[in-house]
Amino acid sequence: MFTGIITDVGRVLAIEPDGDPRYRIGTRYDTGGIALGASIAHSGVCLTVIATGPGWFDVQVSAETLGLTTVRHWQVGTRINLERALKVGDELGGHIVSGHVDGIGRIVERRPEQDSVRFVIEVPPALERLVARKGSIAIDGVSLTVNEVEGRRFGINIIPHTQQETTFGTAEIGQEVNLEVDMLARYVARLLGKDLP
Repeated sequence: MFTGIITDVGRVLAIEPDGDPRYRIGTRYDTGGIALGASIAHSGVCLTVIATGPGWFDVQVSAETLGLTTVRHWQVGTRINLERALKVGDELGGHIVSGHVDGIGRIVERRPEQDSVRFVIEVPPALERLVARKGSIAIDGVSLTVNEVEGRRFGINIIPHTQQETTFGTAEIGQEVNLEVDMLARYVARLLGKDLP
């Protein structure tokens, strides 16, 4: 489990594309304290650490994850929001995030709003009913509050601190983003017999 509070922005250092691709991620984390098998959220995608070294760790990505997330666009140099798994007793500063992406959204608008930046995100049709005004959503792993919703589009505000500490500082119109809806919305949909695809 995660909280959607990003603690590092890593970078793809190398890719071994054969079979299930293997990615080497550069990080500021003390990798000596990362156990093999540990879960780390990568722009909202929970992946398992399979090797570590000074300033880096490796993950391997299945075909299903490549097909359902923005990991398929990663190249050497791609910046990634990182969050280590929640430990019992840690502060829950964002909201409960599983690291299981529900769909891919697209940034359709970016505009300054005083010191902040307002983003408008378009969601796939299957997620439209699961995004609520003032509800929580994880976008590329970042816990955010939905400001307004209109059809398949919703707005969020990114304060300067979040711009500096996550990949939102360089996010552009047209860019795809990983979306994880609030867990409560997921279970309500299940109870109503409307599972996510």
